[in-house]
Amino acid sequence: MNISAENSKRRAIWRDFWIGFVFVVIALLIPAFSPGNYILSQITLFFIWAAVVTQWNLVFGVAGVYSLAQMAVFAVGGYATGMMGLYAGWNLWAALPVGALAAVIASFLIGAANLRLRGPYVAIMTLAIAQVIYALIVTDVECYIYKGKLCLNFTGGAKGLIQYGDFGFKELLGFKYRVLGDYYLGFVLMLLGMLFSLFIIYGPLGTTFRALRDNRICAEARGVDRVRNQLLVFALSGIFTGLAGGVYAGIQRTFGPNVLSPTLLLFLLSMMVVGGRGTKWGPILGAGVLMLVDTILRDFGQIRVAGLSLIILLVMIFLPRGLVGLVADIFSWRPQSRWEVPGKSNDTSTNFREYQRLRNPKKTPFGAARNSG
Repeated sequence: MNISAENSKRRAIWRDFWIGFVFVVIALLIPAFSPGNYILSQITLFFIWAAVVTQWNLVFGVAGVYSLAQMAVFAVGGYATGMMGLYAGWNLWAALPVGALAAVIASFLIGAANLRLRGPYVAIMTLAIAQVIYALIVTDVECYIYKGKLCLNFTGGAKGLIQYGDFGFKELLGFKYRVLGDYYLGFVLMLLGMLFSLFIIYGPLGTTFRALRDNRICAEARGVDRVRNQLLVFALSGIFTGLAGGVYAGIQRTFGPNVLSPTLLLFLLSMMVVGGRGTKWGPILGAGVLMLVDTILRDFGQIRVAGLSLIILLVMIFLPRGLVGLVADIFSWRPQSRWEVPGKSNDTSTNFREYQRLRNPKKTPFGAARNSG
């Protein structure tokens, strides 16, 4: 990497640090202004959706694999967490890692099922997988266990899982401040998920994923293992997606097949598109904007749906790089290096040269030894 690119990367990292610092300070101070339990619960939901969309962005935006199965992975994490609490009697804190592991396995298998597919065919296949999971859940009508006089299906059926416990914030903080525990748990989830995403984007894996996205044939010709990296990005994105499913299950105290609805899927996909697909802060910005608009228009019935659709349409037409691209233009943040905005690079060969350098720092991308003189 030349000096100019190194300096650009360093500036981008510091800029992300200060953006994140300001965001963390604001998030920590919001409860001090006593906005009310409803507002805090909506912000908590924003944290969870932002965590999911941030991980989805690794697959869809950074790696360029058009997967629509992220909410299926989310559902696996939530159901696994709830089932461990309901059937095994586990505390939900202990069940969270199990939900994350189940989500990673599910995401890995979904990635493996799409190894031979490209572009829109991946979207069709992953959407079909999600709908199969939905159908298996809602058609579960056999009685699996009795809780008192209540007969429960294994997956909860169309009504979903209930009575699996929560995170204990009510006993710890009291009923009045229970929502604060949920709020800060959601915030920690989103913060850790964002740090994980930035670590991948700025690291060698991010370079490899972008290389495969920008020019798969050229990347494979230079030695990039597409199969291994596609499976890897699916598995990595499943970690915090599964944790988000478990956190959602614990906060909502019920978990059902409604999380697999096409409406919710399109809502979260819109967050990524509106914010900026393939960018670092786009998923969080898009989630915040659409959650705010959705909350404001919630009481307007069909106008709410029309308003959200209009916003998405306008962004896709006039802001193809999303809101992050608009902010970058306003503040003259448009970079000369791929490190500044990890979306699609104008010079895709940069990603391949960087990948080769990271594989063997003693050689040039063409295999010749570097001239130390």
